[in-house]
Amino acid sequence: MAMCPQTSNDEEEEDSFFYALEKASDTSPRSDITITLIDFSAQVVKEAVSLPTACKYILHNLMNDNGFRLIQFVVVRNMIIGSTLYPYIDFYKSTWKSPDGVTFSQIDHLLIDK
Repeated sequence: MAMCPQTSNDEEEEDSFFYALEKASDTSPRSDITITLIDFSAQVVKEAVSLPTACKYILHNLMNDNGFRLIQFVVVRNMIIGSTLYPYIDFYKSTWKSPDGVTFSQIDHLLIDK
């Protein structure tokens, strides 16, 4: 599993990561079903901007920069965010927990061709 740079890092590093991801995606044969599993550090929200690609089972109310980038990536490639398909309780939607055990986040995502 690859890891996207944190949103607090250099924007050039994030651009480089997403460019490499786009290039890898563009070189895969169109007849293949593409499944992408990456630690995107992307918080996607329950808003209209996300709903064409993400289902309603999203943990966050605020979207970060990687969330916007992820939505753009999946829209262009006609993919869905598979990690938002199932109605788990919030605790099970989370893929990261803060060391103090108080904050949970859904930042790792599974992308699947529609």
